[in-house]
Amino acid sequence: MRKLFFTLGFLLFLSFHLHGQQGQVSIDEDPQIKKLLAIYKDAKANALYYTIQIGFGSYDAAEELKQEASVSFPEYVPKIVFDSPTYRVHIGQFTDRLLAEKKVPGSTATIPRGPFAAS
Repeated sequence: MRKLFFTLGFLLFLSFHLHGQQGQVSIDEDPQIKKLLAIYKDAKANALYYTIQIGFGSYDAAEELKQEASVSFPEYVPKIVFDSPTYRVHIGQFTDRLLAEKKVPGSTATIPRGPFAAS
């Protein structure tokens, strides 16, 4: 027992005197990286993607549907798109139509006109 206390005391004493390594990290990046990031952001902004159209109608109806969608589907950002002659409410951005169709909320009680994937 005495040996155990001595060993623990010795280890405790050593732990107060040990110090970790201190260092400095420097990152050298190629100046072309900023150009590549700008190109990537531009390509992503102009890329084609699929959305889920949850309804359409007049501007007032679309605005109301947008509010309902933001409450019902908080993981998606609803967006109103004007497509003559109606306003359409879309949610989500998906790179693949199959992925968009899998994510379509199936509840017609929540979406009265029935959701579908739109490009």
